[in-house]
Amino acid sequence: MTLLRVPIPSPNYSSRGGAGVRLIVLHTAEGATTYQNLGSYFQNPASQVSSHVGIDDTPNTVGEYVQRTGKAWTAMNANPIAVQAEMCAFAAWDTPTWNTHNNMLANCAQWIKEEAAAFGIPIVKLTPQQAQSTGRGVCQHRDLGTWGGGHSDCGNGFPIDHVLQMAGGSSPTPAPPPPAGKAPPLHVDYFGRLHNPTVPDVRTWQQQMHNRGWNIAVDQDYGPASESICKQFQQEKGLSVDGLVGPQTWQTSWTAPIT
Repeated sequence: MTLLRVPIPSPNYSSRGGAGVRLIVLHTAEGATTYQNLGSYFQNPASQVSSHVGIDDTPNTVGEYVQRTGKAWTAMNANPIAVQAEMCAFAAWDTPTWNTHNNMLANCAQWIKEEAAAFGIPIVKLTPQQAQSTGRGVCQHRDLGTWGGGHSDCGNGFPIDHVLQMAGGSSPTPAPPPPAGKAPPLHVDYFGRLHNPTVPDVRTWQQQMHNRGWNIAVDQDYGPASESICKQFQQEKGLSVDGLVGPQTWQTSWTAPIT
């Protein structure tokens, strides 16, 4: 059944500048619990942020803030080539909590189906590398890395495979590459923005993160972008999130499965 789209127009949008849409991006609102409340926030010009739709637990209904032809303001460099939805949810939710919001997940799946049909986008889950390069499909905000603002939503518990299955995705999800194996030696105790930021180990780690699909410069300079990616990786793998590459983060960068 086609979604009912309740208009709550936001002034916070602009032209796509001729860019073609290749990404369907999912977000969590991290505050608003209804699409109406989220719409009120996006209607404030001072917020300087928006999304195309907001999704809550209202059956078969979403709030529409920016028409799909316009560029919503929610994922930095990805905005021109993305159509985007904010779920009235939190990235900290685990999978059992998400599964108590069946209407929200069903609405999300139907929205993906409708946007995929409108833009001719396949309903497949993209890896971060695919999302940040030329891939066409569905991703979470966190898959966009620093290029998309460096966010962590929709979180580790979001059942994206289940949602894409409900949306009618038939193409297999790309299999993640295997981990590279044993890590090389780490020659310092740790490194970070304020600690050994230009030692040769920095380049080695940056290259490994690039190989894992992260959009990271391999320049032997551990600056804000490298720190942001380190924190996202640490959160994803259940490590202490401190932005420092010590023995545990170093080893995990080579041995953990790529997800």
